[in-house]
Parts: sequence; structure tokens; C-alpha cells
Amino acid sequence: MSILTVEHVSHDFGGRRILEDASFRLLKGEHIGLVGANGEGKTTFLNILTGKLMPDAGTVTWCNHITTGYLDQFSTLEQGKTIRDILRSAFSHMYQWEREMLALYDRMGECGEEEMEKLTEEAGELQEMLEQGGFYVLDARIEEYANGLGLGEIGLDRDVSQLSGGQRAKVLLCKLLLENPMILILDEPTNFLDENHIAWLTRFLQNYENAFILVSHDVSFLNSVINVVYHVENGVLTRYTGNYDQYMELYELKKRQMEQAYEKQQKEIAQLEDFVARNKARAATANMARSRQKRLDGMERIELAKEKPKPSFVFQSARTPGREVLAARDLVIGYGEPLTRPLNFVVERNKKIAIKGVNGLGKSTLLKTLLGLIPPVSGTVEHDQFLEVGYFEQEESKSSRTALEEIWDEFPGMTNGEVRAALAKCGLTAEHITSQMKVLSGGENAKVRLCRLMLRPANLLVLDEPTNHLDVDAKEELKRAVAAFKGTVLLVSHEPEFYRDIVSDVWNVEDWTTKIV
Repeated sequence: MSILTVEHVSHDFGGRRILEDASFRLLKGEHIGLVGANGEGKTTFLNILTGKLMPDAGTVTWCNHITTGYLDQFSTLEQGKTIRDILRSAFSHMYQWEREMLALYDRMGECGEEEMEKLTEEAGELQEMLEQGGFYVLDARIEEYANGLGLGEIGLDRDVSQLSGGQRAKVLLCKLLLENPMILILDEPTNFLDENHIAWLTRFLQNYENAFILVSHDVSFLNSVINVVYHVENGVLTRYTGNYDQYMELYELKKRQMEQAYEKQQKEIAQLEDFVARNKARAATANMARSRQKRLDGMERIELAKEKPKPSFVFQSARTPGREVLAARDLVIGYGEPLTRPLNFVVERNKKIAIKGVNGLGKSTLLKTLLGLIPPVSGTVEHDQFLEVGYFEQEESKSSRTALEEIWDEFPGMTNGEVRAALAKCGLTAEHITSQMKVLSGGENAKVRLCRLMLRPANLLVLDEPTNHLDVDAKEELKRAVAAFKGTVLLVSHEPEFYRDIVSDVWNVEDWTTKIV
């Protein structure tokens, strides 16, 4: 049974064709991964499915009485509420039933026997609905989901206005899972989750009985939870059965077959054109030439998909610093209150260090403190006198400036052509380069910020979750570039597959924290 049917949808955005005659179906119980390179239109497609965008052509049909829950990259939270308030709002209909039931009990104190019977029956129905919905164990359920996604460490009574972007995303995801819609639509849900929380979400989705549509660039996560892949490329949606690895095998096979058919057809076209050119003017062979020309005219030409520009990342090395690049002496980090015990460590030249641990324990705070962007609670950080830092922040730029202006403003000595060439090297097209930062996809935005990093020589790269939003090809290229960088690296990442082969040390902030983990 098809829960969702998309037929012949086409959509343009900013003069570019995002979807071309795309069709899609979602069947009961299917766990779909929507994959494709950065900027191919995955988020646009989800917005069309959920009615946030109207397609230029085609239809989107949901079957009746379906509830959907959509976590996108730009969801917001209502200010002035606590995390617990937000999570309880997932069950607002049940709290309404409870209010109605209590109002009925209040009325029973001043009514006749006949009305009493009617009110008792209504209250009983509401009581049964609440019990069946698990209303009286809601707080335990909220705690279970919140702890699974790491919100327990933050504190459920924390005002949401005090949360970071990643923490807000976790609250929205938790609320969505608690709502238990018939269809889940998740756009990069693992971006702000660490390994433990990704493992919890993986188990949740593996056991999820309803259907879901998932956008993610985390291959191991996709392999664990999906059974169908839809690949979007050059505006075309193609369906594959199986997990991500099985899709890649079929995709590569199909691509090779298409290339072989194209080469064979090109040879045939060349032979036919050569025959026509040599024989059309001679009376004896003119008929044969016309016959060949008819075959040429009626031939359905095979066109190979236009190759997307692949990024090439290279980080420039600054002058060599001393042996101790950074040194922490009795360092305690935090915003007002301590997040760690006193820390003493040295970061030596050319070491590549990954920093991992549960969210909320201060990984980003540690990086900012080491760089002097925020003061420590106590202790000191010593820098080598020749330290040159390249810093990639986790939060993306929401600027109204174009990608071109973003780079040019920081490097005014570069020519227009040089800026464009630098951005193109990072896998961005001419259209991306002239788009505002706030309208670029998360992956395109990250590529602009990586471009800025590559233009300034550094001997210490500090990368805070650099793989968030990046597609598979960009992640592989970034991994190669970080491994090739002749300098020191401090890297925060929730993807062991990304850093495992390229780092010399792994630090776990859970070993330092003052919080209970």
C-alpha cells in the first residue's frame, strides 16, 4: 500500500532545475534513505513532500489520516520554555484530555443523577484513552528519550534560549520521536549527535514499525537503518532496493553499463556519419547514404550524466612552530561554572588529535578556550610564539553576503577570478558562488568556510565537527587533506570512520568532566 505518491514533479530554484519529472512512492514500513551530493535538492524535495514548497509541476498525494513529523535543518524552538516543556508539548492532546476529564469531575459535584451518569461515562472514556496512550508514564518516557539523545546531561529544566544550535536540534529531534508520527521525515539528524546518541537513534530507527524518509551522509548509519534508497542526481530520482552499500554497487554497475552503451553508440554514430559524408554525393550510393542518415536522425542519443565538480582540499602550512604548540596548565573550562577538573596537557608539533565524548561536556568550549576566544574558569593556556591557527567553527554562516563576498571581504587582495577559482576548487559551481550564504545547503555552506580556511597558511588546524552536512565525496577528500596537512590538528568529530585512520591520539572529554556521565 502506497502511503505517499509523487508523480512527475518538476521544480526550479534560482534559475536552476532541481527536480525534473521526478516520481517517488513510499510504502508501508519502508525505511528510505534519500541520498545525493550537496546541493542536489534533497532538502527541497522534503519541503515539497511536506507542503512547505509547491512544485512547479506534478502532484504529491498522501493517503488519508496520515500523521507526519518533519525534522529539517532550520526548525526553531519557542523561547521562554524549558526543554521539559517542549518535550511535554509532544503530548499536548493528552494534557487537553486530562483537563477535560478534571473539568467533568468538577461538574459532578453539582449535578443531578441523570447528568452524573453521562459525565461519569465521558470521564471514563477520557480516562481509558489516557491509560491506553501511556499518559501516566509520560515523564518516564520523556526521560528515557531525553537521556538517549543526551539531553539529560544538559538538564531538562534548562531554558531553550540558553541552548546551542546543536542542543536545540536535539530537543526538536527528541520531541519528534516522542510524537510517534506515522511517517518520520528526518534531515541529517545525526549532525549534532555523538557516537552514543547515534547508537541510540540507530536502535530506535531499526525497531521503528512505521515508515520514514531519512537524509544523511553518514554511511554506516544509513547502512544500519534503511532498506530502500532514492538517489537524486541532476534532477532525476532513482529508486534502489537495499542499504547504502547495495545501492552503491548497483549505481556503479548502472553507470559502467551506461558508459559502455554510450561508447558503443558513439562509434556507431561516427561510422554512420563517415559513410553518409563519403557516399551522399555519388548517385550509385546516395540511397544507402540516405538510409544511414535516417538511422542517425531516428536514433535516441544516450547522454551521460554531467559530472559534478568534485572538491579538492589543500591546507597551506605556515612556518614551523616550536615543539610545544599549546600547553594547558591547571586549565578549568566552562561558562561561569566548571565543566572539567584542572587539566594539564601539551599539544606537540605535528600531532593529530581527535576529541570525542558526550555532547554538552565542553568539546567546543575546550577548543574556544585553547584558542583564547573565551576565558578559562581558571588556569592558563600557553601558545607557541609562532602559532598560526586555522579554525573551522561548528555553527554555519547565515550571512546575507554571497559566497564570493564572504571570501573576498576577508582576502581583498585577491582578484574576482582568483576567488572564483578557489571556491570552484572546493566543489562549488558558478551558481553557488553568487548565492547568499544563508540560502546555500549545509554542505555548500561548509565548503565556503573550508575554502576560507585553505587560503590562510596555518600550523595548527582546529576543526569542530567539519563533516556535518558534507556529502560522502567531500568527506573523503577532507579526510585525505587533513592526513596530508604538514602541521598540528585538533579535531572534534562524532564519526570514528572519519578520524580513526588519520589521528595519532584520541582524547575523551568524559575522562575530564565534573559532570556525571
